Amino acid sequence: MNILLVEDENRVADFIRRGLSAEGWSVDHAADGEEALEHAASNTYDVILLDLMLPGIQGQDVCRKLRARKSKTPILMLTALDSPEEKVEGLKIGADDYLPKPFDFDELIARVEALHRRATNYAVDASDTVVTSGSLTFDRESLQVCINGEEIEMSKKERDLLLLFLTNPGRVLSRERILNAVWGLNADPLTNVVDVYVGRLRRKIGDEGSRIVTLRNVGYRMN
Repeated sequence: MNILLVEDENRVADFIRRGLSAEGWSVDHAADGEEALEHAASNTYDVILLDLMLPGIQGQDVCRKLRARKSKTPILMLTALDSPEEKVEGLKIGADDYLPKPFDFDELIARVEALHRRATNYAVDASDTVVTSGSLTFDRESLQVCINGEEIEMSKKERDLLLLFLTNPGRVLSRERILNAVWGLNADPLTNVVDVYVGRLRRKIGDEGSRIVTLRNVGYRMN
């Protein structure tokens, strides 16, 4: 997925860019509205993340100009202005979604993926209760994990971690994303709990554990 990030605060932009890149996505960064319009004119993007408070051309005007050019690229507005009036205005001028700052990074990822699915008419069947991968099966309702039909005992965190891998096949998951998804926002980012639990999970699922690949200084991927 190709994403254009329009954000004037370098610290915030770097955090978002690194997180999106860890998902395996390509990210171009524009620090102001004029640069954003130049990027959009010369490149094709799947989603545009647009901050509203920008130097020079404001985010609302960037959105208006893009829609005036007949651009159909989904636009997700990011802003500290989260009043109902601001949201309504943003949606009226052509934005597809609105996420107030500060935001949960997993929510940002989910909204970007939802916009991309909507734009490409790609549907996910959320009714499947059993996830199957190789010899592994995970029943979301009974919380049973089986290998070749034989149930494996797991703790809640081990099940949560396995489900995260199973529902993101082939995708690189950064340690930060795993920590956030399984242990929550208040977890210590310097802890090695992710590596410890990945090791436990590999041992519990036997030969299937070799499918969980370590990407040094990045995170993990389940092939």
